[in-house]
Amino acid sequence: MRVASPKALIFDVFGTVVDWRNGVASACADLFSAREIDFSPLAFADLWRAEYQPAMERIRSGNRGYVRLDVLHRENLDIVLAKTGLENRIEDAERDALNHAWERLPPWPDTVEGLGLLKADHLLAPCSNGSIALMARLARFAGLPWDSILGADIAGNYKPDPQVYIASVAALGLRPDEVMMVAAHNDDLFAARECGLMTAFVCRPNEYGPEQKTDLAAESDWDLIAESMTGLAGLLKH
Repeated sequence: MRVASPKALIFDVFGTVVDWRNGVASACADLFSAREIDFSPLAFADLWRAEYQPAMERIRSGNRGYVRLDVLHRENLDIVLAKTGLENRIEDAERDALNHAWERLPPWPDTVEGLGLLKADHLLAPCSNGSIALMARLARFAGLPWDSILGADIAGNYKPDPQVYIASVAALGLRPDEVMMVAAHNDDLFAARECGLMTAFVCRPNEYGPEQKTDLAAESDWDLIAESMTGLAGLLKH
């Protein structure tokens, strides 16, 4: 069955477009080496990321007003340093600098080429939990050719709250059925589909490393299922 061509594609970013785990671990490795800290950078990146959903859930549930992800990441860094017993080894200025690692994440090898191909026929924008500031700096670092930056900041909430998808679609002046959400996370796509968007699953089986247990395959009949961003571009051309 041919899928109607969307006018715009909006993207999950952390894990779908960029490799957060190795990017954050690389920044941790540099700091740990300079400080002679014997702790696995990859394990630290995993612990930092593990605080991501709990921090956002406090906002989604109404227990805290909206604050940018940059702030949550910095707070979560303090939490992880305390949990790992490293709180006295890293100064505040070093923590602030390390927090910028989320703005310097490497794209997956197929990302930039794939987005370039997709941009020829579609508007492209992140629909990320990252702030506009974070997404803008990440786009410059990774060479991501967005037409706009959408997501949590314009909605004042975090995915998978429906308002994030609805606000992103509205900002483009389009209907939900004219926009396709692209993600490597099935829960993101379930939420987007509930809002009336088209959906595309791009598999990233190594987002969490070789022991990844989730999102190894599509868990529903998404409109499109691809193994890469270039593969998605090929599917939309047919």
